Amino acid sequence: MPVLSLRGYARHRGVSLAAVQKAIRSGRIATNADGMLDSERADAEWNAKTRPGQRHTKPAPPAAAREPERAEAPVAGVFDYSRARAVRENYLARLAKIEFEEKTAKLISRDEVQVAAFTKARTARDNLLNIPDRLAATVAAESDADKVHQILTAEIRKALDELAGANSD
Repeated sequence: MPVLSLRGYARHRGVSLAAVQKAIRSGRIATNADGMLDSERADAEWNAKTRPGQRHTKPAPPAAAREPERAEAPVAGVFDYSRARAVRENYLARLAKIEFEEKTAKLISRDEVQVAAFTKARTARDNLLNIPDRLAATVAAESDADKVHQILTAEIRKALDELAGANSD
């Protein structure tokens, strides 16, 4: 007739502390006056007053394999699993969102963006570098500084408009 604490009895039965506390609250098992449990009497009450479908006890580990009493051990395992599951579900949701956006053409690949940006920048560079070659003779023939300024401004604007996509095909 060993007398056990609630935690000790939970380990003895192979159930959680919450299950033992619930059994006490519902009157399925009774505690001694000091709040401890007589394991033999509590086992008999548990077996007599618990429906067979609710008996999910696991065998108690051998005495040598038992760990020191820790309140958070079962809770921490459940918490870690729940947290890992939540993280996994979050990433799966993110991946599903990315796939959806790719299929609805709201998202394009990074490589496509890099190629398009490189091509656009190369075109702008070439257009700007070609201005002196195209306008050298025209500018050399002009003696009016305002006219030279207008010609150069028009050509630079044309190159920038192409970069912005205003004159693109």
